[in-house]
Amino acid sequence: MDPTIVYVLFGTFFLLLLLGAPITASLGVSALAAFLYIGQNPATFVQIAFTSVGSFPLMALPAFILAGALMEAAGISRRLVDIAEAFAGPATGGLAAATVFACMFFGAISGSGPATTAAVGMLMIPAMVQRHYDRGYASAITASSGGLGVVIPPSIPMVIFGITGMGMTPPPEAVAAHGSFQTLSIPKLFIAGIIPGIVIAGCLLIMNYLLSRKHGYRGLTDHWSTEAIKKTLRRGIWSILAPIIILGGIYSGVFTPTESAIVAIFYTLIVGIFIHRELKFRPAMKTLETTTWISGRVLLILFTATVFGRLLVEQRVPAYIASAMLDFTQNMYIIWALIIMFLLFVGMFMETLAAIMILTPVLLPIMYMLGADPVHVGIVVVCALAIGFQTPPLGENLFVASGIGGASIEEISYRALPFAAASIIALFIVAYVPQISLWLPGVMGY
Repeated sequence: MDPTIVYVLFGTFFLLLLLGAPITASLGVSALAAFLYIGQNPATFVQIAFTSVGSFPLMALPAFILAGALMEAAGISRRLVDIAEAFAGPATGGLAAATVFACMFFGAISGSGPATTAAVGMLMIPAMVQRHYDRGYASAITASSGGLGVVIPPSIPMVIFGITGMGMTPPPEAVAAHGSFQTLSIPKLFIAGIIPGIVIAGCLLIMNYLLSRKHGYRGLTDHWSTEAIKKTLRRGIWSILAPIIILGGIYSGVFTPTESAIVAIFYTLIVGIFIHRELKFRPAMKTLETTTWISGRVLLILFTATVFGRLLVEQRVPAYIASAMLDFTQNMYIIWALIIMFLLFVGMFMETLAAIMILTPVLLPIMYMLGADPVHVGIVVVCALAIGFQTPPLGENLFVASGIGGASIEEISYRALPFAAASIIALFIVAYVPQISLWLPGVMGY
């Protein structure tokens, strides 16, 4: 590893940030400076960046943003908000808590963090602002909960980890020391992600309750009304059926999570035009403008951040750090703490799918040597990198929530810090208690 290139890369990046340059420009200029320092053709910079935004799973992002915008124009979002409000009732911070549940629910459709943030944020952020929540807080809780989209199955990052990890056999030394290891499969990863997702959501709900009580975000009513809940459920039956139809199609193998975004768009169009009869031509055209604006902001940051991350890998910075971990200690708890901190750092700068593909061949052999189950490793890696969706400078969910809610990135980042802390606490619980990940797959015969 050439230490000078690391100084050029990070030195230029932080200098530009201190000068007030946008994060996208800081990442891009620092990466370009590093390219010029090592004598590479700058055209490679553009080729890597272009490839990063041309991946098939990323196609789900604009499609789900469009689906979320159409849901609002078609009256589906309003009915879902009514249902959330009815169930929130007198609970402190109830509507923000409903946002967490909505992200869990939508995460079971999208498999993507930014897509979940976009779809839920389009309907919940305006609703919270209307109920006198601070705009930054509403955007922060949505961005923080959006990471559940890659933990609750189906999950695109889990698919990537499964594909990458299945081609790696445990080292003979690890088998001799710990015996045979469980096989790694994508369905097993999906099932293993359910309970960790609930644990993370639970910690977010607790933090939301504490902050809502502090800021005075009270419940919407004095008591729960069974009649009101029944009424909103009857009115919103077609809204509730949307994720059920999409989930059923995914689990039955009719379509992929990415293809389900298109199904969501067509379902919303049918419901909005022929059933609710609220989707008009002008609002429908406005959703295309919204989709283009939000998608462009997210893809632009991915464009430069991927090149930045590629340079880190080419200079073997992740491999060097991972090797140093194993030389430092053999204690499983300390190793997990070091790996989690490392993944949280990587998640701040590197796109999740790229990080998984790059780091899995480095981290999985280390954890095999320590006797860790590969499925458990995969869940911890995905959960740790999911927190990167809500931490700058990459923080894709922050950019999506900012585009929807109108709050600045700085304000949302500040408001999201307590939720990031809650997610990290949940992550350590998942890492230190493997049965949280492995119990349900074992019960189901995997």
